Amino acid sequence: MTTGGTAGEPAGPVDPAVMTLDELRLHLAPHIADAAIFDGWSDAALAEAARAGGADLDIARLAFKDGAMGMIGAWIETIDRAMAAALPRETLAAMKIRERIRSLVQFRLDAVAGREEALRRALAVMAMPRNAAAAIRTGWHSADVMWRLAGDTATDWNHYSKRAILASLYAATLAVFVGDESESKAETRAFLDRRIEGVMRFETLKRKWLRPRGERFSPVRFLGRLRYPAK
Repeated sequence: MTTGGTAGEPAGPVDPAVMTLDELRLHLAPHIADAAIFDGWSDAALAEAARAGGADLDIARLAFKDGAMGMIGAWIETIDRAMAAALPRETLAAMKIRERIRSLVQFRLDAVAGREEALRRALAVMAMPRNAAAAIRTGWHSADVMWRLAGDTATDWNHYSKRAILASLYAATLAVFVGDESESKAETRAFLDRRIEGVMRFETLKRKWLRPRGERFSPVRFLGRLRYPAK
């Protein structure tokens, strides 16, 4: 038997006892995030999540044997999935590219609203040197999901540069978001708009620079033509 999941929690078996460990991770992740507001990304938070999610604690510990980073990664995966369900490619296709990116990032911010303390603690865990590689992989994956939903099909070095830039933009926006006490997170929205505008300007300049050499504007060639016009 299955049922639709709540925002941030994918559809899955109702009874945690019949879930696979991967399904259980996604089922418990939002509950862990709620508990992490008070207990951090800890075994205490996992125990509370198991109770709230109706799961056996020993099995829950087995599902999260990778510790705090595993819990955080599962939470982020639920947000990735909810974002993909709420903003499929066909919905985003009608928007300009900057609006697609803004909508995707804003969805993620809305998904963690009310859990700012859990997010703050998650960012602190991810910033630890021993978690750097895992944190980079997680951020890269979320950026990749966003770009694919936005319709990006680049396979050259642009594929990597776009994801690196978006991952950096998103990380910077999260840093503002966790401390933003303005009404309706107005400061975060303004910051996000400025960063996206900056990225769009960079992409425009990059496209001009990468045009075939014969198509680039050359001041020297232009002046030469003024002096020696083509016959």
